[in-house]
Amino acid sequence: MGPTLGPVTEPRRIDLNADLGEGVTDDPGLLAVVTSANVACGYHAGDVATMTAVCEEAVRRGVVVGAQVSYADREHFGRVALDVAYDELRDEVADQVFTLTRIARHAGLPVSYVKPHGALYNRIARDPVQAAAVVEAIRRYDPALPLLTLPGSVAMEAAGEAGIPSVGEGFADRAYTAEGRLVSRREPGAVLHDPEQVAARAVVMATEHRVEAAGGEQVAVEVRSLCVHGDTPGAVDLARAVRTALEHAGVTLEAFA
Repeated sequence: MGPTLGPVTEPRRIDLNADLGEGVTDDPGLLAVVTSANVACGYHAGDVATMTAVCEEAVRRGVVVGAQVSYADREHFGRVALDVAYDELRDEVADQVFTLTRIARHAGLPVSYVKPHGALYNRIARDPVQAAAVVEAIRRYDPALPLLTLPGSVAMEAAGEAGIPSVGEGFADRAYTAEGRLVSRREPGAVLHDPEQVAARAVVMATEHRVEAAGGEQVAVEVRSLCVHGDTPGAVDLARAVRTALEHAGVTLEAFA
C-alpha cells in the first residue's frame, strides 16, 4: 500500500528543477524556465566547460544551482546501479560537490543543494548503506546543504538522522508505483512525454500533494520541488507547459534553496 493521502491544501510555492550540463538538451532554454538547475558534475556527464557555461547562464537568469552527483559511469550515463564501497561512494560524491562549487563560485554563485542522479537516486531511496554514504559526504562537506530526494525514502530518513536538511521532490514526467517510487525506465510508459498530461500532473502534485500511480492508485507525495528531466525529448516545451500550468493554478514558482 502507498502512503495515506492527507487533506487537500491550497496552492503553494514550488520549485521547478531540471537536469542540466549533460550535453543532451537545450541548457539555455531550460534555464529560462526553471528555478533550480541540477548540474552534472562530470561523473555521468558534463565537463568543466559545460559546468561553467551553465553556472554563468544561471547567474544571468537568477537560477539556483545544485550538484547533480552520480556513480562514476559515463558509459551508461549513470543509469546502472553499482555496488560501490561506502568510503569510495562518500568520497566520489564529495569530489563532485567540490568540483561544481569551485566552478560555481568563480561564476558568482554558490552550490545550494545536492541531488543524486539516475541509478544512484533510485538506489539510495531503498539502500541504507549507500544512502548513508551520500549523506555523510554532504555532512562532511557542508551540513547545511539540503539533499533533494524522493519523499519518504531511505535517503530522506538518513538525512534526518544525520541532521542534514532534505527536500521532497516529485517528477511530473515520470510514472510512479503504488509505493510512491519511480517506475523503472526499463518499463514501458515510465517516462511521460505529453505536455498536457505532464502539466496536469504537476499541478495536482503541487496543490493536492498526490499523484496517480501507474496502476491508477492515488499516492501521497509531499513535495517542495518538481523535476522535468532535461534529457527527455522536448524538455523545454515540457518545462514551459508545467510552469504555465502551475502559474495559472496560482502556484508561485520559487527555488527552495
